[in-house]
Amino acid sequence: MASFRPPFFPILYSDDPSSAVAFYRDLLGFSETFRFPEDGEADFVALKLDGAELAIGRAGDPLHGKPVRPASGHRFELCVYTDDVDSAVTKLREAGVPVLVEPADQPWNERLAYVEDPDGNPVMITAPVD
Repeated sequence: MASFRPPFFPILYSDDPSSAVAFYRDLLGFSETFRFPEDGEADFVALKLDGAELAIGRAGDPLHGKPVRPASGHRFELCVYTDDVDSAVTKLREAGVPVLVEPADQPWNERLAYVEDPDGNPVMITAPVD
């Protein structure tokens, strides 16, 4: 029987992959590891941050044939760790990123905030509280 192995990674579908890639790459620090096509507007971009992988695909007709849109509710949420939640949120806010929840300490010893990526997905920015 076949066995599965890493890497596993989510693929986010976006109506505007360039904006989504810019958010994750330029604002959250991911680096591009693959782009298709290599030149021009990308339909698929693989990203990596400290061993974690994420891909952005153009919303449309994926290979499996199931429709990507319309979707209702939020079906995806990403958690990204940082050294300083407040500084990260300030940087994102200054870049025009909507802040959904301001930084606050949580009872489970993390400080967290929520921002929104260009496709409306919530992104939790978090750090342990000493």
